[in-house]
Amino acid sequence: MNKIFPQGDGNAAAAGSKALPGREADRSPFCCSCRGACLSAFLMLLLATLAALIALVAILGPPPRMPGAQPCVTQMNRTGFLCHDRRSCIPASRVCDGVPTCAHGEDEEEALCRDMPQRLPGFLVAHCGDPASWIYSDQKCDGLNNCGDCSDELSPVTMCPPCGPGWWRCPSTVFKYCSCIPRSLCRDHVQHCSDWSDEYSCPGP
Repeated sequence: MNKIFPQGDGNAAAAGSKALPGREADRSPFCCSCRGACLSAFLMLLLATLAALIALVAILGPPPRMPGAQPCVTQMNRTGFLCHDRRSCIPASRVCDGVPTCAHGEDEEEALCRDMPQRLPGFLVAHCGDPASWIYSDQKCDGLNNCGDCSDELSPVTMCPPCGPGWWRCPSTVFKYCSCIPRSLCRDHVQHCSDWSDEYSCPGP
């Protein structure tokens, strides 16, 4: 009669249990190589896509940017706001005045008009002698007392050119004007200059 030795089963189980780590060890290099191959393929695809985009930009040029606030010069030779159509140039003082002037209304956008003048581009703003006061840049040196203290027309705050051909230079008695008055006010039998030169020296319009 054959004898059964339980120890043999234990040895077989031990042998079986020792075989499992060996299989994992055999699979690890294969898995690592698979991951490495996948990573390499991904990087190659990424580089190929990047190269294609660079080539496309070189051929077609960069994509157009969304138009932002850009300065321009109006027909009156004043600083203006360029509308998004790139053709219409409106006066600076027409921006955020409550009336859309540009075709698409970008001169009245909330992002531009909220918390003025902090949100306005610098080319649209001019500061008065009083730091708390400001005017639109096209209102500087226009002959009118827009700041209320004539700091937008007189030095040292503002350096304006001499009075234009339609103006007469004199110390104005009218709050609306500073150092020049319109020639249309000359010789109208009303004093507009403190020295009366508008009635005696100004040749008129």
